[in-house]
Amino acid sequence: MKYRTYLLLGAPGSGKGTQGKILGTIPRLFHLSMGDVFRALDTRTPIGKKFIEFSSRGQLVPDEVTMELLRAHIGHLVGIHSFKPDIDALVLDGVPRNLPQAKIMKDMIDVRKVFHLSVSDQEQLVTRIRKRALKENRFDDANEETIRLRLVTYENESKPLLDFYGPKKVLTIDALQPPVNVVRDIVTAIVEG
Repeated sequence: MKYRTYLLLGAPGSGKGTQGKILGTIPRLFHLSMGDVFRALDTRTPIGKKFIEFSSRGQLVPDEVTMELLRAHIGHLVGIHSFKPDIDALVLDGVPRNLPQAKIMKDMIDVRKVFHLSVSDQEQLVTRIRKRALKENRFDDANEETIRLRLVTYENESKPLLDFYGPKKVLTIDALQPPVNVVRDIVTAIVEG
C-alpha cells in the first residue's frame, strides 16, 4: 500500500516544521518530521546503533539507513493506530532530502502535492535560522558558516526534487508571507485536490 502523501519542501528556515505542525492538527492529516524521527530514535535498537555510528562521526546518515528508519517508524505508527493510512494522509517534512531518497520512496508514497516554501531573500533565511537556533537551544545552527553550508546543501541536494516531482505536482508558496497565509494556501490546494 502506498501512503497518500503531501511533501513540504524548502530551504532551512523556510517554515517547513511550523507548517507541518499546524497541518498535523487538522483531522486526517498526519505530520511526520524526519528530524523528529531521528530525535525519537531508540539508540539501543539495531537501526539506532547504525544511526549513532554515522552521527557520532558528524556524518549524514546514508539514504538506505534513513529510509529503513522511516519505514520502521511509520510501521510502528500504523501498529499503534496513531497513523491510519486508510483514512489519513502523510505530511512529510525533511524527507525525501535528495533524489536517491525520492527514488527509494517511490514504492512507499503516493505524492499528491509538493509544497515548495520559497524564500527569495537568503539573508532572511539566515536571520530566521539564527533566531530559531537561539530560541530552541540548537546552538549548532546559530553559527553563520554552518547556516550558509546548510543552505548550499539544500540548493545542491534537495532543490532538484522540484524537477523530479514536476510542475503538475509542485506548488510554490511565498514563505515570507504570514504563516497563517502559508497554511491557507496549502490547505486550499489540498481541498481543491
